[in-house]
Amino acid sequence: MGLYEEIDGFFNPKTVALIGASTKPGKIGYVILENLLDFPGKVYPIHPKAQEIHGLKCYHSVDDIPEKIDLAIIAIRSTDVPETIRKLADKGTKNVVIISGGFKELGGEFEDIEAQITRIAKEKGVRIIGPNCIGIFDPRTNIRSFFQPRSRMLLPKPGSVSILTQSGTYGIILLEWSAMDHLGVSKFVSYGNKADVDEADLLLYLKDEPNTKVIGIYLEGLKDGRKFYEAAKEVTKTKPVVVLRGGNTEKAKKAVKSHTGFLGGGGRIYKDVFKQAGIILARNLEDLYDIIKALAKQPPARGNRIAMMSNGAGLMVQAVDAIEYEGMELAEFTEETIKKLKERLPSYAIISNPLDLTGSATDDDYYNAIDIVLDDQNTDIILVFFVHQDSPVTPSIIDKLAELNKKAREKGKPILVGASGGPYTLELNRRTEQIGIPTYPISERIVRAAWALYHWGQRKLQGNPQ
Repeated sequence: MGLYEEIDGFFNPKTVALIGASTKPGKIGYVILENLLDFPGKVYPIHPKAQEIHGLKCYHSVDDIPEKIDLAIIAIRSTDVPETIRKLADKGTKNVVIISGGFKELGGEFEDIEAQITRIAKEKGVRIIGPNCIGIFDPRTNIRSFFQPRSRMLLPKPGSVSILTQSGTYGIILLEWSAMDHLGVSKFVSYGNKADVDEADLLLYLKDEPNTKVIGIYLEGLKDGRKFYEAAKEVTKTKPVVVLRGGNTEKAKKAVKSHTGFLGGGGRIYKDVFKQAGIILARNLEDLYDIIKALAKQPPARGNRIAMMSNGAGLMVQAVDAIEYEGMELAEFTEETIKKLKERLPSYAIISNPLDLTGSATDDDYYNAIDIVLDDQNTDIILVFFVHQDSPVTPSIIDKLAELNKKAREKGKPILVGASGGPYTLELNRRTEQIGIPTYPISERIVRAAWALYHWGQRKLQGNPQ
């Protein structure tokens, strides 16, 4: 069995066992089982005494289960995990997710327990995700090992983004942001201490996973930097990989050690290696999310020349500074473009780049401006800023944006939208996300997203990573 089949087993099981099922609401084993009720295959709860939980028949031990278990989810005390894995392996189980903590992150004898798990996995041919994690999620097969109640957490629909994270907390945030922005997810893995399966294994799997278009990673430390580098270099030939790394300062490194048992390395070393591997390095969690959203929803940019327009110039002034800081450029409109803008826009519009449509701008003004600039040969990316609170612009602008987005994709020119405000603006942003155009609340974030589309465009279209 190759690596792809080994990892794919986590997301496409027919039978799942939960070792550590609980009868008590609020307990981890109770919530995990509740989340498994959406899984269409067979679910076997393991509990030493209970006869039934959530309407499912319980089994007192792994040995009592009448058939082979494709995937096992473990949520019991760490000292009992090694023997449990041996029993599962003897029944033919090849994929195990260990939710339980109490391993390497605690040091001392607990490191020995984790080392024992790793040895058993290699001996028995079992692949393990975890321990000390929230595990896996695949919205297509409805498999998820989370201990977060469904009533407290939004989940995205199937899509093209895959998320890998050492931190379950960061993973939860990214999933909920994705759900709110109609950003679909292909695969999600929170891998914690990575006693067996690590980022490199998951990257190589996702390279060939047909539904994955963009990969976002939060990592705190690498146990095999060379392995990760070689995997990333291979994957970034065809799919963008965006990485946020935690643990750069000395105090942060200590926090990482107590979190997942890994020591962080030097920030400069990581940055240089990531660049060589073609990785896009995110600055913070928002940046990681902003970038993967842009890459998933818009085409790569062929160049770094940006055109901007707005009915309120303030955001564009800030964007000009950000464009220079990120090494991008303001597009210089052709004479033909300027001529068309003067013909089709009202006299109050200030024809230049940035293009100030003024507070009197209507839906038609925006439509005409974007339509013309899309044809401008000196423009690679269009940033459209809205003050939705201004009365001349109506919610019907979203329908016009949907039409223009189709034209933009045909031309290979990304459109990004900047708009900020209260409930009214947030609702229009939600609708804009729904038609496939990413939205951003401040200038610096939208320009960073544009930079990432340019970076990926250089690598994908020209083979020249920046």
